[in-house]
Amino acid sequence: MSDYAVEAPERASLPIVNSDKLFPVRRIYCIGKNYVAHIHEMNADERDPPVIFMKPADAIVAGDGEIPYPVFTGNFHYEGELVVAMKSGGYNISEDDAYSHIFGYCVGLDMTRRDHQAQAIEKGLPWEVTKAFDKSAPMAAISRVEDVGHIDNHVLRTKINGDVRQEANVNLMIWNTREIIAKISEQHELKAGDLIMTGTPAGVGAVVTGDVIEVEADGLTPLKVTVGAPAA
Repeated sequence: MSDYAVEAPERASLPIVNSDKLFPVRRIYCIGKNYVAHIHEMNADERDPPVIFMKPADAIVAGDGEIPYPVFTGNFHYEGELVVAMKSGGYNISEDDAYSHIFGYCVGLDMTRRDHQAQAIEKGLPWEVTKAFDKSAPMAAISRVEDVGHIDNHVLRTKINGDVRQEANVNLMIWNTREIIAKISEQHELKAGDLIMTGTPAGVGAVVTGDVIEVEADGLTPLKVTVGAPAA
């Protein structure tokens, strides 16, 4: 018999490459403004520190499949990203110690209601409506560090209907993975099960129902999702 007064929500998780175990998702941290070309694309200042925001764990869409065109937007954007999966954490993690806390890596999509992001930036409003909506975080299976090493000099690529729209080496991130972990841990206690979306390169754009989005990075399992009909 459950101790909960209502039905407990299902725990979000991601598959692990070459394993029958799942990676339990605690939090999804996201980094904005982390590639110079994308900062210029968004008319932002490259000297600013990275923007840290979150998506809910149940925004995860694991593996290939379909995501609905979301309600409350007419400008639905893709952002292909490298994702870091944490096996441990803490406060004030040093850059030198950051790699020791990483379980593995995958690729993912930070799906965005771009029209509402523009309004939020202009008015200084929170980003939840822009970034933290249902099924806004499709992700591929996680590859363990012991299998693929650290993904720090690898090309990240996003295709729309087979055409390459984003392509950049992750070594072009303004804040690298070590620095991101250190920076987040200044404000939040990182823990096992946390995912970190490390930012997107230039080339973001809108998608519509029927579009196929693919994200890949050297050495990692690719992600492929189709934009479905508008959410009911």
